[in-house]
Amino acid sequence: MSKRNQTLKDILDIILYENPSTQDEIAEKLGITRRYVTQLLQPLVKNGTIKRAYMIDLKSYEKVMESIGDYVKTPNTSGNVLINDMLANMARHVHSQLEMSFEAVLDYDEDKANKALEMDYATNNMVEKIRTSVETIVSINKHSEISKSMLYNEIAYDLERIGDYCGHIAKFVINDVYEVDDNVLKKLRKMYKTAQSMIRMSMTAFIEGKTDLKDDLSELEETIHIMQSKAINLIATQMAESSFDEKERSNYFIYLFRLIKAFKRIGDISVEMMDVAVEFHDNIPRPTTPRSFR
Repeated sequence: MSKRNQTLKDILDIILYENPSTQDEIAEKLGITRRYVTQLLQPLVKNGTIKRAYMIDLKSYEKVMESIGDYVKTPNTSGNVLINDMLANMARHVHSQLEMSFEAVLDYDEDKANKALEMDYATNNMVEKIRTSVETIVSINKHSEISKSMLYNEIAYDLERIGDYCGHIAKFVINDVYEVDDNVLKKLRKMYKTAQSMIRMSMTAFIEGKTDLKDDLSELEETIHIMQSKAINLIATQMAESSFDEKERSNYFIYLFRLIKAFKRIGDISVEMMDVAVEFHDNIPRPTTPRSFR
C-alpha cells in the first residue's frame, strides 16, 4: 500500500473510531498537516463518503477501502465487526467520562466537572454515528436480521444514558458549595468502581458473546445496591445532625442523593445491556416486566 493510501486509511480509522471534532485534531493525531488531511478528504466529501460531523457512509467506505487495496469483503466486515469496534470505542469513551466525572467529585474540581460535561457531546455524536451505520448495514445486507441489528442501537443508547448520568455526577461539583464528607466518599468510591466493572462486564458480554458473565454481573448489582443503602443511611444520619436553616446545606443533601442515584442507575443500565447481550447471542428474549417490579 502506498504511503498516501496508508495515511488515508489512518484518517478514516480515526473518523470511524475516535470521533474527531476537527481536521486539526485528525492532523495532530497523525502528525501531519491539516492541509494534507483536507487534500485527502476533499474527494470523499464531494462524493458523499464523508458526511457532516465526520460521519462515514459505509457503502461508499467499502469502495474506498477496496480501491486502496486494504479491504477483503466478508459477511461480517461491514457489519458486526465494524459496529462492535464503534461500540467498544464508545464504551471506552464513556468509561473515561465517568472517570473524569468522579475525579471532579474527589478533587472538588470544577474544571474537571466541565470537561466531563463537554465529553458528553462526543458521546451523543457517537450514538448518531452508530445509528446511521446500523441503518446502512441493514440497507446493503438484505440477509441481515433487522431485529438483531437494532440491538446495536439499544446498546449505543444505553451507553448514552450512562453518559447522561455521568453528567449528573459532574454537576454535583458545579451546583454545590460543599465537599463530600470522607465517610460518604468511601461509599461512593466503592459504587464508582463497581459501576465501572459492571459497564465493562456487560460490554464484554455483548461484543464478545460472553453471556456467562451474567451471574458475576448480578453479584456486582447486589454490591452496588448494598452500597447505595449504606450511603443513604449514612447521609440520613448526617441530615439528622444538621441544621437546615441554611438553604445551601439543604441543597447539598439533595444533590448528594442524586449523585448516589446516578451510580445506582448506571448499574441498572449495565444489567439491561447484559439482557440485550443474552437476547443477541443466546436468543433468549428479555423480561417484559420492568426491573423495579421484578
